[in-house]
Amino acid sequence: MPLAAAPLPWQVRSDMFAQLAAMEKAGLPAAQAFGLLKIPPKLQPRVKAVKRLLGRGVPLARAGLQSALFSDLEGSLVEAATQAGSPAPVYRRLAEYYMQRAAQARAMKSRLALPAFMLIVGLLTQQLPQLVAGNISLGSYAWHSIRPLLLIALLYFALTRIYRVIEGEETELRIALDRVLMRLPVFGKMLVRRNLRDFFESLALLVEAGMPILDALPRATATIKLVPVRAQFEVIAPGIEAGATLATMLEHLPLMAGSAAPTLIGTGEASGTLPEMLFRFADMETAAIAHFNKQLADWLPRIVYAIVAAWAAYGILTSGAFMPHVPDDLK
Repeated sequence: MPLAAAPLPWQVRSDMFAQLAAMEKAGLPAAQAFGLLKIPPKLQPRVKAVKRLLGRGVPLARAGLQSALFSDLEGSLVEAATQAGSPAPVYRRLAEYYMQRAAQARAMKSRLALPAFMLIVGLLTQQLPQLVAGNISLGSYAWHSIRPLLLIALLYFALTRIYRVIEGEETELRIALDRVLMRLPVFGKMLVRRNLRDFFESLALLVEAGMPILDALPRATATIKLVPVRAQFEVIAPGIEAGATLATMLEHLPLMAGSAAPTLIGTGEASGTLPEMLFRFADMETAAIAHFNKQLADWLPRIVYAIVAAWAAYGILTSGAFMPHVPDDLK
């Protein structure tokens, strides 16, 4: 199974770790638990690969990684938890974590369904007056209606494909693209916040699982997708090795200027509650992102509706379909 295999969907991951947590709590050995694990049929070969590797004596975390059933972060979490005694707490935490992510994704999709429907309606009605008037054929109407959707789909596919090809490579093209994304009005700041949330949430999971902070930092930093953001956070580990605290290092990062993270994390380091404070800040960022998504979902349909309505009205008024038509022999 290649490591480049697509990651599991949020809901599948949540269901998988919930099952593993229940079976671990029941005392089932890992090989037997993965034999009973139920996920969508097309993903079952990964489960079989884990069971086969476990039978050969491969450690659980490495077996999950080699079979592409676990992500790098999940593998690190399971490894740390296994060394600490049992992966059950990590399984439960991951199940809850991915359940929230899946719920957020479903909510966003449902809220954006109306704008998508309105766009399709607008495309289908724009050329309808000319079809009714007999100015264009049915085939021409269908082509003019479908062509914009095809172009949008092709553009989306091309951009996502290009980004996936260069993802993970710190090339000049990748860095330039990330900088463009970060400068997008409104969306750029929220994209950065998503990356920060992923970092702090991953770090909290790793530290809570028992991994030392210097081992956890590189793994948490790897979850940051934007190269310029990741570059800022890569200086934290060397600073801590030199004797600084995590809170102090965060205070010196430009992206954390004005953030509550250094104060919260400083409190956590002083009181021995670092994972809790990391989770608290991550939850704050998650709430801000959820609020942004809700605002976007509330306003986007209105904007799309106004655009589509104006577009449809323009198409009707300029089509000539409702203008008096003088037969050619009377002209």
